[in-house]
Amino acid sequence: MEIGISTFLEATTDPVTGKAFNHAERLRNAVEEIVLADQVGLDVYGIGEHHRADYAGSAPAVVLAAAAPMTKNIRLTSAVTVLSSDDPVRVYQAFSTLDGLSNGRAEIMAGRGSFIESFPLFGYSLNDYDELFEEKLELLLKIRASEKVSWQGGHRPAINNLGVYPRAVQDPLPVWIASGGNPESAVRAGMLGLPIAFAIIGGMPENFAPLVSLYKEAAARAGHDPEKLQIATHSHGFVADTTEQAADLFFPPTQAQMNVIGRERGWSSYTRATFDAARTLRGALYVGDPEFVAEKIILLRKNLGVTRFFLHLNVGTMPHKEVLHAIELLGTKVAPIVRNELAKSESTPNK
Repeated sequence: MEIGISTFLEATTDPVTGKAFNHAERLRNAVEEIVLADQVGLDVYGIGEHHRADYAGSAPAVVLAAAAPMTKNIRLTSAVTVLSSDDPVRVYQAFSTLDGLSNGRAEIMAGRGSFIESFPLFGYSLNDYDELFEEKLELLLKIRASEKVSWQGGHRPAINNLGVYPRAVQDPLPVWIASGGNPESAVRAGMLGLPIAFAIIGGMPENFAPLVSLYKEAAARAGHDPEKLQIATHSHGFVADTTEQAADLFFPPTQAQMNVIGRERGWSSYTRATFDAARTLRGALYVGDPEFVAEKIILLRKNLGVTRFFLHLNVGTMPHKEVLHAIELLGTKVAPIVRNELAKSESTPNK
């Protein structure tokens, strides 16, 4: 099972220290995080594309490329690329370039994003929300399948037998579908035989089991082997030396950022009671000491059969040294516990 980090590159004021992080500082910190994640044995690092003042990650491939030559093993992915408002040709070129720089460690996670700012920014209408994604995903998959492409759609000029370069080291360049829990997304990914990543940021992760079943059933109907498909989840969380430290460090920035988003979307205030309920064993927050976070990941594997877990760091702005320590603990403490326990349990019949 793969374990890694996802981030939106939050660049706001730390609610505890009052220190304001600018975009440039957050970008440099991200490169340091990726290098450390590689050094401590984590499998993947993902950056989500956003076009807001509170996030620095509008160009994930560029940030990942900055770290590529300084890393050896870690896979480098978007989390997500907002494909609906981007050009699939440029998306492929950016990540095939990253693939070359990293010698075959790049991935694309394609989704529609959790915010809508990119649509007016790049001249797209939300009325075409679903159609844009379907059309652009079709083109992206054509590009990765063939050096020369012929294609015609409704939202982009046609391509007539033109080459797209550079070509990726990996053949094919991995493309994941990202979903916040939409059944249609699960079915689409399954029918295409693509790996899927579910964002689980509320409720109980076990409630995503029906979506996993839909995904596998759709894959089987389309002639794909469900056992060979990859399933990832992405959830907010934090690791510290003790569970109390983890909760006390992670709550203030999480509350601050969730309340910013909540005011935009009409949610109720994010309270410590909400936070504490979500960090219980069956909740969606992976906050605690290494042993507790590992226990939650093992339960996730049991309930959903996931093959990859992203711990989303951070939600809101935190001191960089605390984030680095969490990454170190995830790689040196949490991941070995998870891998050892899964190796023992999954090699034993009926367990």
